[in-house]
Amino acid sequence: MGYALRIMGTIGGEDREFTIGIGKAAQAKYQFRAGDVVSGQSLSVMDDRRESVEFYKTSDLRLIERAGDNYNDPPPWLGIPPTLETYRARGHRRLAAQTYEISCSSCLWGCRMPVEMIIDHWNPSQKLFRFETFCYGPKSCPLYKAGPNRRVPGR
Repeated sequence: MGYALRIMGTIGGEDREFTIGIGKAAQAKYQFRAGDVVSGQSLSVMDDRRESVEFYKTSDLRLIERAGDNYNDPPPWLGIPPTLETYRARGHRRLAAQTYEISCSSCLWGCRMPVEMIIDHWNPSQKLFRFETFCYGPKSCPLYKAGPNRRVPGR
């Protein structure tokens, strides 16, 4: 459990957008927010079905340059994300995947995470994985769209 950073930068000599996972302690120490310039070293995830980021176990993390506070009026909210306990206390709502991609992927309340589905409760070893999008933000957000109900295959 931790935070996902979407980064436009260089990884392995290639300039592109990628995602890294950082822990609760690293976020508490550096207070990362949109627009910050950072550096560090990460490992590729072992099982991309269970991780919402491409890289994790980030070390040698450094904040090179802090972004300014001149954010436009929200949404999306771009400040310093709250603690993980705050997210849990607020609870999540289903968020349409297209809305997440277009409007909410940069918002500190938007979330894309892996979900494990037990297909047959009489045989719990039979599992599938998929990614779902959620919103922890205010219910008054004009960008929020729940999207269709999600269906789980199986019984």
